[in-house]
Amino acid sequence: MLAEMPGEPYQSVFVTEADSEALLAKLIAGTRRPEAGIFGPKSVSWRINREAALFLGAGRAALLQLAHPWVAAALAEHSTVLYRPIVRFHRTFRIVFTMIFGTLGQATEAARFLHALHTHIGGEMPEDAGAFRRGSHYEANEIGALRWVYATLVESAVLAYESALPALTAIEREQYYAESRVLAGLFGIPSAALPENWAAFEEYNRAMTGSDELGVSAGARTIAQRLMTGSGLWIHPPHWYRAMTAAWLPKRIREEFGLKFGDAEQKAAARTMTRLPGIYQGLPAAVRFMGPWREARARLEGRRAGAWTQWSNRFWIGQARMPFSESGDLRRHAQGTTIAE
Repeated sequence: MLAEMPGEPYQSVFVTEADSEALLAKLIAGTRRPEAGIFGPKSVSWRINREAALFLGAGRAALLQLAHPWVAAALAEHSTVLYRPIVRFHRTFRIVFTMIFGTLGQATEAARFLHALHTHIGGEMPEDAGAFRRGSHYEANEIGALRWVYATLVESAVLAYESALPALTAIEREQYYAESRVLAGLFGIPSAALPENWAAFEEYNRAMTGSDELGVSAGARTIAQRLMTGSGLWIHPPHWYRAMTAAWLPKRIREEFGLKFGDAEQKAAARTMTRLPGIYQGLPAAVRFMGPWREARARLEGRRAGAWTQWSNRFWIGQARMPFSESGDLRRHAQGTTIAE
């Protein structure tokens, strides 16, 4: 049985290693150009995820993820996000961008790494939050929680992209969502557990934000406060970024986090949204397009990633190149990595 959608009685369904491998086998069999990865340069996924504008939605995605009590508990108990948030930032982008821009081998190894990482994350809820009671068990490899994390990334990416660039057409949005359903398989989420199209996906997101599957805990508020003030980061989110993040959150979630959204924040958000497209579209390509996309293009053209690409990678993913070798040596890449990171 698959994890229920919002509004139905909740029943946890966990992704086993066999489940994950079955999804990967199907993806591998359906990939025509392994060197181009699971999407390739003509995909909408490459077009959207190459843009540095995606960072505009990172705060929104992080807060929405924290609104899921299991995610907040896992981060509080198994992560250094409170003290080293840049580590989680880099890990998230490193895994997701490798899945999108890496070769088929890199993408599937990233998926195996993520599943193996999640198998060690579990525990007891430290407090009541949403539908989940203190002392109840949680695990990271659970379809409902994985689906929510995936959904926040997909929706926030479109929102951020369209805040700085012309909106996607209806056809492009459907194509992007269809591609994202393939990406979900790398997270361990079967297609049967996902909304069928973009309209159904939007309805799922609305239903989730109104359901008791989400609920901001005290622990989540503590983490969110540190993230939004930039504690432990080399970049402190400016007022306009915090205001825009608050504006992009559903009212209920914003209020549960206790985010300020008075006249000053509303004016700052409106001002930003008016000016942003002109500023962003005027940026040089060297700034706009992310390192992992540049590395992928160089790979397909038979070139090595240049110095600027490596610098961009260090900024976005914390290392000079996307991880995981074609030999599939997962243990070498996992060596020295702890759950706490």
